[in-house]
Amino acid sequence: MAGAKDKTRFLREGLFAKYVVSLVGLVVFVLAVNGAMETWISYRATRISLTDGLEDKAQAAARRIEQSVSELERQISWVTRASQDTLEKRRADYAQLLHQVSVVNQLFQLNGEGREVLRVSRQSTTTGGNADLSRDMRFTDAVARGVSFAPAWFTDRTPFMSISVAHSGFNAGVTVAEIDLSFLSDFLSDAQVGKAAFAYVVDPRGRVLATSSKGPDIGKDLSKLPQVAAAVAPGREPDTSGTDFNGHSVMSAASTVPKLGWSVMFEQPTTQALMPIRDQLVRIALLIGMGLMVAILAGTLLARRMIIPITALRDGAHKLGEGDFSHRINVHTSDELEDLAGQFNRMAGQIQETYSDLETKVEERTRDLAQSINELKVLEEVGRAVAASLDLDAVLPTIAARAIEITQADAVLIYGYDAEARRFNLVEANGIHKSAEGAHVTIGEGENILSDAAASGEPIALAHLDHAAEQPLRDVALEAGFHSVLVVPLVDQQGTLGSLVVLRRAGGEFAGSIIGLMRTFANQAVLAMRNARLFTEVDHKGRELAAAHETVQQQAAKLQEQTEQLRNWNRSLEERVEKQLGEIGRIKRLERFLAPQVAQLIASSDGHDALLDSHRREVTVVFCDLRGFTSFTEATEPEEAMNVLREYHAALGELIHRYEGTLDRFAGDGVMILFNAPIQFADHTKRAVKMAVEMRDEIGKLTEKWKNRGHSLGFGVGVAMGYATLGQIGFEQRLEYAAIGSVTNLSSRLCDEAKAGQVVVSRRVYGMVEPWVEARPLDDLVLKGFNHPVLAMEILSWREEVENVIDAAAARRRG
Repeated sequence: MAGAKDKTRFLREGLFAKYVVSLVGLVVFVLAVNGAMETWISYRATRISLTDGLEDKAQAAARRIEQSVSELERQISWVTRASQDTLEKRRADYAQLLHQVSVVNQLFQLNGEGREVLRVSRQSTTTGGNADLSRDMRFTDAVARGVSFAPAWFTDRTPFMSISVAHSGFNAGVTVAEIDLSFLSDFLSDAQVGKAAFAYVVDPRGRVLATSSKGPDIGKDLSKLPQVAAAVAPGREPDTSGTDFNGHSVMSAASTVPKLGWSVMFEQPTTQALMPIRDQLVRIALLIGMGLMVAILAGTLLARRMIIPITALRDGAHKLGEGDFSHRINVHTSDELEDLAGQFNRMAGQIQETYSDLETKVEERTRDLAQSINELKVLEEVGRAVAASLDLDAVLPTIAARAIEITQADAVLIYGYDAEARRFNLVEANGIHKSAEGAHVTIGEGENILSDAAASGEPIALAHLDHAAEQPLRDVALEAGFHSVLVVPLVDQQGTLGSLVVLRRAGGEFAGSIIGLMRTFANQAVLAMRNARLFTEVDHKGRELAAAHETVQQQAAKLQEQTEQLRNWNRSLEERVEKQLGEIGRIKRLERFLAPQVAQLIASSDGHDALLDSHRREVTVVFCDLRGFTSFTEATEPEEAMNVLREYHAALGELIHRYEGTLDRFAGDGVMILFNAPIQFADHTKRAVKMAVEMRDEIGKLTEKWKNRGHSLGFGVGVAMGYATLGQIGFEQRLEYAAIGSVTNLSSRLCDEAKAGQVVVSRRVYGMVEPWVEARPLDDLVLKGFNHPVLAMEILSWREEVENVIDAAAARRRG
């Protein structure tokens, strides 16, 4: 019972437990540390690689989308040419654009006042809709900026947007094109996105405009997803991770389409992206488990190989100590322990014969035991050296020196294997100078003892080198006086690292214990080499990270500099905008006192120098006034007369502005309007007569209202055409732009002759507008200030249908 307790205690607290636990713990620690570092490095590299790949794809898709929208903008701007000055021309251009560009759904034209004049779709054409869109952002933004992109909207889950382009020229209007955004999904095909990832495009409110086959539904609101919220928020950096529309974790990359404010999102499920890392963790766990089993098995075998004979020696020594000299120790280990047991047995026999040499025998056995203890101490010292340093230059000399000490050899060489050059290089030598030249310094892979040992993974011992085949190591060893060699390969699961070579000057076989010890030394050397290589790799990665950090700091400084430049540009832009707003205000103030055309000329030339010089030009003059206004003012209160004048002037002013006439002067109820000065028009006479006809109709409606209020007033118009001298009149504090010549007098005299509701024109004016009007001749008029009777016509009506036919014919001739 006491023996069983001692054996249990020995297994639990003795060399067996210490040896097995130390070996198992060392193997598990090294494998765990190595696996953890490799997993972390692989995880970082995999994540960065996947994120960069997704970001490159997102940027490429964003560029293609922006190029496509820019091309649409260019094609739409083609139909805004100033030369297309009729609805028929514009309708033809719209129809051609719809035919050529399939994504354009419909187009409509807004005039300078924001009213719809033409709408063309693939199914129908509408003219004169007259819908008021003057406050619509599509009109106001296009007028202010030239081009406007309206926010996207959805119709039956189909995304649309509109592109508005201002026509060239003053107050020329805007063309609005409605775009079907379904074509955006073509930029997110599976071939461009990849099998594992999916992509989609969101507008600034987070709604999906386009998607790949695996992406979310079009029109879905994803603004609450963290990566989408970061992408659409101004000034925020995009998130590289988030959740998809199903709530699963994803890796994400985003790129913005600056012109539209859209964001292109590319995402890949995190579980699928990190699958290689999971597989690597499984492999590492299996490797640690296998290493643990092998370490336990190897530690148990080695420990039992040492403990069983030691236990037998202990029991025999105990019996001998009790005086039982007939007991013999039965140990068959073929090493020093077996010799020790034999010595104990011989000692017991000799003790029975004599006690004379007892002290000598005890000392001899003590030395053998000290040798065994020394071997264990050497192994422990080597293990501490390996664990304490990652520097091969510090560890390998210790291994070589202790190998000579424990094997009683004459020299030890340690070779490292260069896989790229396929050769063995001498890295440490003890007993032979390391710097000595010779064929042993570099040994190529091939038919030699180092390659054979590495290939088999087992030690190779040559008892007599002179009987071995010729090879570099043999020749150098024989020349140096060595006659036996033991080569132990330095290999692990990842491949060959080198060889440990033990040389003796004496020939003969190497003991099995020596070979086993050298195998242990080889394992220590492998561990030292592998740790050193791992340390070198980690150090290299650290330097790369430091370099990358420095690069990021430099880029941050450059970004700060660019931000400051942008801030300065913003200040300059604000000053320019403020100046232009002041200029616009000045023009508005001038237009209250001067004709708009004159005010524009004054503003564009920073003064009125362009109007100081008199010049002669053919003009059409329209003069109009109210019939019975003088008697009306005498019989009516001044406030009522002012109300009538305000209504009268408001009606005339709207028509003057529409036909771009130049208001020369107000003289109570008399108004004179110039055409072809200062702005020139090829059809100035046609404009003047058409405006006069509309004035007669508009004021006719007012006279009916005035009649209901008890006022009997009529309206007459005179129109004449001829040359006049144009320029500045007035005094220093008040200047006027005026026309002087007989044509103004003729217009005034024709107006005097016109009865209520009549438009009287000279025969020359009638000749210019004859195709468009219904007219009747008047008797030759004798006018004050004219020596001969004047031929005149009364304009009865304006023929719109004739105007359209003539304009179409002119367009065909030009085409």
